Amino acid sequence: MQKQRFYYVIHLQFLGFRYSGWQKQPQQKTIESMLIKTLKFIAPNQQFKILGAGRTDAKVSALEAAFELFIDEAIVDKAKFLALFNKNLPPDIRVLSIKEVPKEFNIIQHSKTKEYVYLFSYGEKNHPFCAPFLANILEDLDIALMQKAARLFEGMHDFSTYTARMQENTVAVRSIDSCELRENTILQANFFPKKSYALHVKGQGFMRYQIRMIMGALLQLGSGELTFEDIEKSLEPNNLIQLTYVAPGSGLLLHTLEFA
Repeated sequence: MQKQRFYYVIHLQFLGFRYSGWQKQPQQKTIESMLIKTLKFIAPNQQFKILGAGRTDAKVSALEAAFELFIDEAIVDKAKFLALFNKNLPPDIRVLSIKEVPKEFNIIQHSKTKEYVYLFSYGEKNHPFCAPFLANILEDLDIALMQKAARLFEGMHDFSTYTARMQENTVAVRSIDSCELRENTILQANFFPKKSYALHVKGQGFMRYQIRMIMGALLQLGSGELTFEDIEKSLEPNNLIQLTYVAPGSGLLLHTLEFA
């Protein structure tokens, strides 16, 4: 007789600076491995597994991420479960909410929109406490030109130039709903520089390093290493532009995650 199983979506936040990304890896501290370790402690006699809504790279943070929990016993008191979960998680991971979902729900295949934000400052060395949150570019940047070029990434494009280790089955033609560079109003601290910036990128799905390579190209544009025309050509099919700069992971965060 098959056991009954229950399904939940749990939203969470985390600071990724001391983690090797989301996915569980041997001999590495990851967000997924920490969640599993904590769940084993608070639900020692239950069979379960978890499935993340997506994978984040090393040092990448999230203000709103999610995973699906498959578990053999119903969670009757959800508030009590969240409180116990948070009590035993490390201080840089926090669960926000839990919602039961039907068996047919699949957190990876279910339609969702993600907004990533890349935070950075430029011109002078930051306070060391900024390191987990802001990429620090010491060269001067042409922010106005970068803002103009960011809009080029909106719409349907071939993003083959903006990923690493392209696999045969990778779909490189993708759509970005919006891509906008503006002043940072998301995170603030008294040790932050007077002005910092945020690249907001929103869409349904992104390839590995895609956001960080878009940010890298904009930074190279702002410093004079690339031209506006280079960015335009990089989005054309079969272009000859080669981009190698991947912006540091610590500036990137998953800002919002919406399910249809």
